[in-house]
Amino acid sequence: MTQPTPQSDPDLTHQTPSVTRRSALSSVAKTGLALSIAGSLIGCSSSAQKRVQSKGGSLGDPIPEDPIVHSSTPSPIQTRPSTTHSVSSNDSLSAIPSFVIPRAKWTSSGPKRWLADPMTGINRITVHHDAIMPVPSGTYADSLRRLQLIRKGHLNNGWADIGYHFAIDPSGRVWQARPLELQGAHVKDNNPSNLGIVVFGNYEQIRPTSASLRSLDQLLSYGMQRFGVPISRVYTHRELRPTACPGQNLQAQMNATRSSNGRLSTIIRSTSPVLLA
Repeated sequence: MTQPTPQSDPDLTHQTPSVTRRSALSSVAKTGLALSIAGSLIGCSSSAQKRVQSKGGSLGDPIPEDPIVHSSTPSPIQTRPSTTHSVSSNDSLSAIPSFVIPRAKWTSSGPKRWLADPMTGINRITVHHDAIMPVPSGTYADSLRRLQLIRKGHLNNGWADIGYHFAIDPSGRVWQARPLELQGAHVKDNNPSNLGIVVFGNYEQIRPTSASLRSLDQLLSYGMQRFGVPISRVYTHRELRPTACPGQNLQAQMNATRSSNGRLSTIIRSTSPVLLA
């Protein structure tokens, strides 16, 4: 894939202007974001106290949008996935569906392939949150920066690239992250043949938006059909390792959508019922 010419980002490029109140506040904000990212990168992959999950509410109903996550006019949004997307098991691992924003849109840097193992096949899928505060805005520019900063943190861990294969923002955009032909780095001791999806936000503290949940269900259904992954092998991080990830609110939604009458099960029942086994 031809990489675009890198563009400078004033939020990521080192600058040395005279100190003003605005620049000082900006510096504090950035430092706080960087510290929260560093903490979250540890929290998602290590042991954490599990909070008691609430069983209330109607099974299968999405959690209402959290008002502090709402963004008024996010732009631009790629074509949303639908239940009628074309799925081919013969596609090479380098192929991505049309509803996914290509990696080249947010970085011109490739993975350090010598540090990664090849993905020899996909037979399971794992869902994460990024555990980062402050709350993601859902704007296109904010999602670009968030991907770049997560990748920087993962590279600082000595990894080949950002650890997840796909990312979903609060506005429902689906982003390509690590190329699928490379094994991910998202569940310790469980990365072989495991497709990793991260949803932006800390879902111990906030609730996922309806847009992000719709896109997550459709991306999961796409991955299940393309790779023949049964619903019994669609996991959350905490179901494979002792961690709070993907947060109690997203965990509740994953429990609901995989239930017999949940949205993911309903999609799969109408397209590939054999995967409900």
